Amino acid sequence: MAAPSYRALFGALRGWSRGACGGCRGLSSSGAAGSKWRLLGALCLQRPPRVTQAMSPLEEEMAALVEEMDLEKSLYSDHEIRCLAEEERMQRKKDKYDDDDGGKEIVLAQDLEDAWEQKLHKFTPAPRITDADKDGDRTSLNRKLDQNLLLLVKQKVGNQEIWLLPQAEWQDGETLRATAERALVELSGQHWEAKVLGNAPCGFYKYKFPQVVRTDTGVGAKVFFFKALLQHSQPPLPKEKLDHVWVSKEELVDYLKPEYHSQVARFLVDL
Repeated sequence: MAAPSYRALFGALRGWSRGACGGCRGLSSSGAAGSKWRLLGALCLQRPPRVTQAMSPLEEEMAALVEEMDLEKSLYSDHEIRCLAEEERMQRKKDKYDDDDGGKEIVLAQDLEDAWEQKLHKFTPAPRITDADKDGDRTSLNRKLDQNLLLLVKQKVGNQEIWLLPQAEWQDGETLRATAERALVELSGQHWEAKVLGNAPCGFYKYKFPQVVRTDTGVGAKVFFFKALLQHSQPPLPKEKLDHVWVSKEELVDYLKPEYHSQVARFLVDL
């Protein structure tokens, strides 16, 4: 009697769970269709560092120690072996054991070292501080070469123009990632060489519209952030088309509103 009762109870529970899940799916669909929140996709476009950051005194000391240890444990290079062989041959010439050069012009290792030394003196490394850094031009990508830079644009929200990450409203039939990618294309009407990191958003922000623009079908917006890396040094973004800046993580506070900035700063990492 126990087994049939167990089967009957299990069947009733399974039927109830199916009915409950079916009701949940129906409510979710209807809720999405009549949502009072606008869905937005935003892209956090970063220009990666172009040079390494300057080492601290402790890092310089550690690097010198590691280099010294590597030198002690290393084997002779081809050039060092050549230098030893030439020293041995020169010693033989001095002792008149070997005085036959065959009439050939010999380029010694010391001659090569002298030529390399001259090239080194002629080489001038590019400055780490660029003209854009000196002029304070934040619309240029050629600044703060040892840090990540983020693209901010000025967009109209209601009656205000505020600084934001590039964003666009979600359209039926597209993914949120596609919405974020479209936001970047709409800035200049051209394709950007950018690599989006993953299909899932890296951050989220929700806000309500001002009372003057709030409606029954539009209470506020939910913004889903996606991260991307710029793959080209000159993006197709003319300065005269819209206000934009490339700023570091520390400079975001000069442009973003406090609540928006706190959400964006949560998924930004500078290594």
